[in-house]
Amino acid sequence: MPVYEEGDQTPAASAAPPASPARPPLYYQDPSGRPEYSAVPRKSADGRGFVPVYEDAGAPGPAPAPAPSSAGGRGRILYYRNPMGLPDTSPVPKKDSMGMDYIPVYEDEANQPAGTVTVSPERVQMLGVRTALATERTMTRSIRAVGTIAVDERRLVVVSPRFEGWIQRLLVNETGQPVRRGQPLFEVYSPDLALAEQEYVVARRLDAGVAAAALARLRNFDLPEEEVARLRRTGTVARTLTLTSPMDGVVLEKAALQGMRFAPGETLFRIGDLSTVWLLADVFEQDLGLVGPGQEASIGLTAYPDRRFTGKVTFVYPTLNAATRTARVRIEILNPEQLLKPDMYATVEIAAPLGSTPMVAVPDSAVLDSGTRQAVLVERAPGRYEPRSVQTGRRADGLVEIRQGIKAGERVVVGANFLIDAESNLRAALQTFAAPPAPTQQEGQRP
Repeated sequence: MPVYEEGDQTPAASAAPPASPARPPLYYQDPSGRPEYSAVPRKSADGRGFVPVYEDAGAPGPAPAPAPSSAGGRGRILYYRNPMGLPDTSPVPKKDSMGMDYIPVYEDEANQPAGTVTVSPERVQMLGVRTALATERTMTRSIRAVGTIAVDERRLVVVSPRFEGWIQRLLVNETGQPVRRGQPLFEVYSPDLALAEQEYVVARRLDAGVAAAALARLRNFDLPEEEVARLRRTGTVARTLTLTSPMDGVVLEKAALQGMRFAPGETLFRIGDLSTVWLLADVFEQDLGLVGPGQEASIGLTAYPDRRFTGKVTFVYPTLNAATRTARVRIEILNPEQLLKPDMYATVEIAAPLGSTPMVAVPDSAVLDSGTRQAVLVERAPGRYEPRSVQTGRRADGLVEIRQGIKAGERVVVGANFLIDAESNLRAALQTFAAPPAPTQQEGQRP
């Protein structure tokens, strides 16, 4: 039975159970149930004690004013903030001038870094929030350039006799014709060569010293060893000499015509081996520091839009074109099918590594750059995102190096991060206003 004082029809203040020291109340509410609260014990105007309100539903006293529950692992309520975002807080539930309930600030929210945002699963799906892991990797940057296919200079020869003569018979008479090493190209008649051969044949019969001098003259004419061996064996001078191809390849140029007279040193054939070709690419000056021998290259040609060819950087030329601010880079490409032809236009991507040690990197869409500050949103838990300042480094192929701010293995937001960042800035502004200090015992007991 409740205890009544004489002349009073309401329960005495002493009837309210005292607060248990093992279970401190959240706040105290007016005993009549009116929306009047206190952070410390106090009495109402008629002398009755305010009723303590506890976290559990079984606590004595009237139900508190409607407020979000602290259930769900969010911790206890620390204070209440203005629902319109104004710098106004309250240690107990309260309504603003428009009748809107103040919003509770829970313990886990207050202990989060400034600006941390909690987003419901429904809103995460609606915003299209996407995340990715920060990983430690070696980064490569694609250097793009253009160039032309050229003949490998080490696989290029010319046929240029050292004596004067006439082409008696032309055996290879087409530009572009493939030839094999030792294949006859043309037959020539040369009075000077015939005279030198005759002198050698006669000298072999008369004097070994004179024969050696005559043989040296023949070799100065670049007479093939097969012809020298024939002279020694038969002792007869041939009217014509057959000149052969010095290598396997393709006839790139043909100046020889049947019946023409040629002078010593005149180029009659130009033969190239196209099984390996060069791509001479023009790389911009700002990219030269990243390009070096041994790097892989991917080549595309307009003639074969559905194919990609691979090559390797073998040389960076030592000069720079002052007009275009580019330097030439040589890329060697295997060409077994003879698809790549000299002077073809090509585009190239060179995979240039950015350093030899692994670095923490994230997709570049994760970085929010205001011009003076770079930040990313780190997912601390599903639906909870913390803005964190970072120091960025090099960028390559959709990735950016993070030198300071996050570690490998942390998950960052890469989609809808601008929307979350806007809410984070608002939350950080609100958290700059600390909860007001709890009133003292004397203040709480003032009627």
